[in-house]
Amino acid sequence: MLKRLQIFALFLLTTLAFAQKPDLKKITISGKIFEKGTTLPLEYATVVFQDAKNPEKLNGGVTDMEGNFKFEVPSGTYNVRFEYISFKTIEFKNKTYNTNTDFGKIYLEADIAQLAAVEVIAERSTVEIKLDKKVYNVGKDMMVKGGTVSDVLDNVPSVTVDPEGTVALRGNENVRILIDGKPSGLAGINIADALKMLPADAVEKVEVITNPSARYDAEGGGGIINIVLRKGKAQGLNGSFVGTIGDPETYGLNSSINFRSEKFNLFSNIGYNYRTSLGNSSTDSYYTSATANPNSIFLEERRTNERLNKGYNSNFGIELFLDKSTSWTNSLTIQNGRGENPDNVFFYNYDANRNPTFTRNRLNNQNSKDFTFEYATNFTKNFKKEDHKLTVDMAFSQNRERDNSTIYDQIIGDPNVLTERTLNPENQQRNLFQTDYVLPIGKDARFEAGYRGNFQKNITDFEIDSLDVSGNWVRNDIYSNLLEYKEYVNAFYMQYGSKIDKFSYFLGVRFEDSNIEVNSISSNDYNTKKYNNFFPTATVNYEFSESSNISLSYSKRINRPRGRFLNPFSSYSSRINIFRGNPDLNPAYTNAFDLGYLKRWKKVTFNTSAYVNLTDDSFQFIRRESGLFVEGVPVIESTPINLATEIRAGFEFNLNYSPYKWWKLNANFNLFRNETKGDYSYINSSDELVVQNFDNTATSWFSRISSKINLPYNIDWQANAFYMAPQTNAQGKTLSMTSINLAFSKDVLKDKGTIALNVSDLLNSRKRRSEVNLPTVISSSEFQWRQRQINLSFTYRFNKKKNDRENQKRSDDGGGDEFMG
Repeated sequence: MLKRLQIFALFLLTTLAFAQKPDLKKITISGKIFEKGTTLPLEYATVVFQDAKNPEKLNGGVTDMEGNFKFEVPSGTYNVRFEYISFKTIEFKNKTYNTNTDFGKIYLEADIAQLAAVEVIAERSTVEIKLDKKVYNVGKDMMVKGGTVSDVLDNVPSVTVDPEGTVALRGNENVRILIDGKPSGLAGINIADALKMLPADAVEKVEVITNPSARYDAEGGGGIINIVLRKGKAQGLNGSFVGTIGDPETYGLNSSINFRSEKFNLFSNIGYNYRTSLGNSSTDSYYTSATANPNSIFLEERRTNERLNKGYNSNFGIELFLDKSTSWTNSLTIQNGRGENPDNVFFYNYDANRNPTFTRNRLNNQNSKDFTFEYATNFTKNFKKEDHKLTVDMAFSQNRERDNSTIYDQIIGDPNVLTERTLNPENQQRNLFQTDYVLPIGKDARFEAGYRGNFQKNITDFEIDSLDVSGNWVRNDIYSNLLEYKEYVNAFYMQYGSKIDKFSYFLGVRFEDSNIEVNSISSNDYNTKKYNNFFPTATVNYEFSESSNISLSYSKRINRPRGRFLNPFSSYSSRINIFRGNPDLNPAYTNAFDLGYLKRWKKVTFNTSAYVNLTDDSFQFIRRESGLFVEGVPVIESTPINLATEIRAGFEFNLNYSPYKWWKLNANFNLFRNETKGDYSYINSSDELVVQNFDNTATSWFSRISSKINLPYNIDWQANAFYMAPQTNAQGKTLSMTSINLAFSKDVLKDKGTIALNVSDLLNSRKRRSEVNLPTVISSSEFQWRQRQINLSFTYRFNKKKNDRENQKRSDDGGGDEFMG
């Protein structure tokens, strides 16, 4: 269809050219048109010569397979346009042409906004590598069909998700996660759990920003991950349905339906998911403390989990086109989930000679409920000048979580059973107000300014009760706590960027005023922290050529402690290994430097960067004796503290390679070195002062490679492999981890449907293994959050066309670079 339209355009333009007055001098117009960032020609690109005095008179032509154009026009004054569908138009206005003119090479840049309007939902999965960020278009990624957002992130270059769901960027867990460019109620109170609830099919793309500009929150010393949800953009009624079944038991049905007219755009994403995740863990401990029970010198802890999560998520929205330059969008998001997690633990105790003494069983029958409600509104005003615009955003959300459990604890053979229960209601309210203004200055300069107010309040009421002999529940005040957390952050920013020939720069500053309250009401401990900071950012780029760039960037970042990091007690899954938050944690500050280089060839895109992060008062988890004992065994608690300084430096590269039209490769490698300096002291169970030196230098690396091959009979095959190398820390080390994913897909029903089969963790090897060496205990552990998963999904599209740009003579793994972030 595209070729037919452009051939018709060629015929029309040629006819118009012959219709000119015969007495005018004819001149020859020639040149070549290529895609910016590659050396690939654009076939059927249009060249339009519009008479400046009589706009109805048109001349011109289109390019051939090699991007060449050549035609004759009468001499005169013209407005000249170089156009191609989904690419930005280049225009020269009111120019006089009296002689033969060769325009040489013209480079057109892909227009992401137009591209989205044409393609609705891109069916391809690509990694667009840019100097300021990497954009992972989820598209037709077979690996994540039927999965969650955690599965999506685990396929993104530079990003890792450990078996517990913790997200890290370049190995740094201090990362800020946004949804549609802003903090969202969808993230709830626990971001890791929220990502496991949100279906992968709701995600359009993921943006990885390692060194954000002043426009973004200063939160996140490791950078920002922005998850962009799908919003339909095509004319008329269209949509898709995705059904999934899997083993362990998994069911899901998700839909994306859109209706767009000239006056409004209705969009929705609705889904229901039922997921079972089987997990397990084991810990072997040797207690060296003289106060340890001689019957419990050696302890083996074995744990099995059968997690069940089920629930629905829905997002409805309407975008009103008030006029040609003004739009108003309103959306409503509702998420409701339930979970079950019977956690069964056996503790096998041995004496000093490894003779078994007794076995304890602990069954934690956990149930959870989660409800999120969010209303968001956006107003956008585009002014006459291109890129001159004003946006206003507001969002109001509430999140309620109820996490309760009943615990049965007994020594095997002993009729006495200790029965306990935990009650853990959590409530969060968040209000967001934001406005951004962009003002282009001249041809290649831009000024931006804006405000963001982020106000949230969290209340966590953690209670543990024990069942006494009379059948009454008695509160355990040692582990119970009511915590109130308030965070009010007002931020202002401005930044300016310009481009001079091949050199460009972008300078900005952000001011954030923070008012934080951490109130442990049960212990009558109130903490108020008020501070304000300036966060400068700077980026300079130099363009060696259309396909080669280098950049240097700097930003100052902050990491505020939240949630379980602050709660004096928020976990009771084990009586001898507990997690305790620290209400007195201070924010950590990071100075981030990044040097990047980007090079494109016809079939290869290569991006590499070296980075250094200097952090003061960094968070570190320490393990220590709590002073409590269970059956003579010291209770070990893990807690975060501010530990002096951390220096993180690394090197990474990303490589996109298409050796053949039917084969695409993507590789990511990251080598990093982490150095910490600091001391920590505490009093152990023997009333001795223990001083721990946390000076430690650890070097590690991880690598991911993805291969996609188009097989005969329109079958696609995709394989991902991931390896995380060992890493040492001040109290032990984390061992290596390997995982492999496979997927196959085939289009059916004349490309309206797609069947996909994927296997996550093919070798069942995705396990976190670690070793801990403390003065009183030496332990090794292995943890697997989810065992191998197999999913079969079917996607049906109506009134949609699969992306046909893959069939054009151009690479779909590149991506233009932008001199402004």
